[in-house]
Amino acid sequence: MNLEAAPHNLATRHLPIDVRLFISNRQRLSEALSVEPMSLAVVHANDILPTTADGAMPLYPNSDLFYLTGIEQEETVLLLAPQAHEPTLREVLFVREPNERLRTWEGYKHSQADATAISGVQTVKWLADFPSVFHGLMCDARNVYLNSNEHKRAAVEVETRDARFIRETQARYPLHRYHRLAPIMQQLRVGKSELEVELIRRAVEITRGGMLRVMTLLRPGLAEYEVEAELAAEFIRRRGRFAFSPIVASGANNCVLHYLANNQICQAGDLLLVDVGAAYANYNADLTRTLPVSGRFTPRQKQVYQGVLRVLRQAVASATVGKLYRDWQYEAQDLMNEELLRLKLITPEEIRDQTREKPACQKYFMHGLGHSLGLGVHDLGPMHEPFAPGWVLTVEPGIYIPAEGFGVRLENDILITSSGPLDLSADVPIEADEIEEIMSGDRS
Repeated sequence: MNLEAAPHNLATRHLPIDVRLFISNRQRLSEALSVEPMSLAVVHANDILPTTADGAMPLYPNSDLFYLTGIEQEETVLLLAPQAHEPTLREVLFVREPNERLRTWEGYKHSQADATAISGVQTVKWLADFPSVFHGLMCDARNVYLNSNEHKRAAVEVETRDARFIRETQARYPLHRYHRLAPIMQQLRVGKSELEVELIRRAVEITRGGMLRVMTLLRPGLAEYEVEAELAAEFIRRRGRFAFSPIVASGANNCVLHYLANNQICQAGDLLLVDVGAAYANYNADLTRTLPVSGRFTPRQKQVYQGVLRVLRQAVASATVGKLYRDWQYEAQDLMNEELLRLKLITPEEIRDQTREKPACQKYFMHGLGHSLGLGVHDLGPMHEPFAPGWVLTVEPGIYIPAEGFGVRLENDILITSSGPLDLSADVPIEADEIEEIMSGDRS
């Protein structure tokens, strides 16, 4: 990572990112837009969402805007018009103009020079100039690409800045040809560059530190929220943050897939499932470990744990270029059937009678094997297409046995390469014996 890529006082928690990342990303998008004549694309920052009264949540950077510019400031807009007649208007970035009031109440806002240093965009204008510049480009544009959240699992109930802009633009300019930008961004973002993989590695390394901290501190009587606090301290200390609300689930809570209460006390003899990831520079990790609260697994817990680990190891090995996600999932379900048979949780007859829609393992392994990872925890990616070099995926098999009061999930993050899968989280302890060894110190 080039630490001299931008000035150091640019109001970001993470270290400066090599500006070549954003320049390259915009170039790839411009090439895709140029397939249609006189194309124009618009990418907005996210809204700052309210809490209650006059409260507001911190800004969550728009992933597409960050991917293209590295800018994490509210009300920012990027215009790309690769065939514009005026070369200086082929890339235009708009940011809020700093003033004394903003400095007093909100602090630092990007200067035009700072925005150029971060993004590599040479034409940076104040936000007040957007309407006139946009109108001029629209007069020449024939094809307009507007953005929206089209993730298949998204539940978009609050009108976004993008949605408002789409409505206003189409009302004012009804005769243009409008296109969806989201499918293009999905294709671009699914394959990670070396610079992006480096940032994901940093997020994984921060997450590793949090996991090790939990392994050394975990003991009966510790509250789930105290574990969450230790993770937060480690992540923040190392310039990160939570990529998502962490799952810290002890005892029977292991079997609740999206458990978020984190309010119970860890009891002797139970397992603690920790599903957590650090975000560094908006790139995410997503790891899961299942730990023995008392420092050692019971024979039955270890039996289940080893079964899940075998499935994970084989699923990692089989995540190769050209593999379809659907087939990868089917292979894992077949592996899980074998493990559940060995654990006497299912019968040969149940395997014989299964269908692809209802596999025999579904009662104990009911979720997907993994997902794309990057600027989103469930990142953009055409998961119906074959795996390709540069894809980063999670691998997260699990066995959940409510009748026995515990479940086990393990999760690693991998990079698909032409020479085989690379486990980005190989340094995070996962073998049962290694975890017990780490936890074998003074547990008073």
